[in-house]
Amino acid sequence: MDDETDLEGRLADLAASGRRHAAPQTAEQVRVRGDRRRRRKRAARATGGVVMAAALAMGILSVARLAPEAAPSATKPTAAASASPFVAPTPAPGEEYASELGFVYDAVAGDGNTVRVTVAQARAGKGTVTRTGVVHKITLRPETPVEVKNVTAGEAGDIRIDALVGRLSAGPQWVFAIDYDGEGRVQSLREAYWLTVK
Repeated sequence: MDDETDLEGRLADLAASGRRHAAPQTAEQVRVRGDRRRRRKRAARATGGVVMAAALAMGILSVARLAPEAAPSATKPTAAASASPFVAPTPAPGEEYASELGFVYDAVAGDGNTVRVTVAQARAGKGTVTRTGVVHKITLRPETPVEVKNVTAGEAGDIRIDALVGRLSAGPQWVFAIDYDGEGRVQSLREAYWLTVK
């Protein structure tokens, strides 16, 4: 029992001694210490990002060197065999979506899980729309949201693309801004009712 009492006494003395000698930090000291930690974290993140970018660049360069060179074509490519000049737009840094302006037409409902449309790319200038000559097809989910106004006889609102198949099945008449995400997937369509078609 004496050992336990002796141990408890020593611990009590040690705790009392610690309380006498320890001074609480001032608010300024706490702030400085927090700022120091924050700077260290930022520096670590920045260094990690630079290292990651360098590693990615090295990986791309090494793969590019290993790729075999294409053999020259024996025949000239025909217009029918050439690929479409369409490339899905990509969002600018800090942006969630990138838009393409175009006439949307020839809508066809698929097997219940898709809607295919043709897009004739257009360019807006001074409130009017002119075609660029680029035409491509896209496949959409039936629940893709569409913001409309004139397509629905002036009733502004949001509806699903599968509800517009009948109205968009004819030739090019309606202009839409088509919103693509960073993966090249269509997220929504917005009727460009404010533009005049040339």
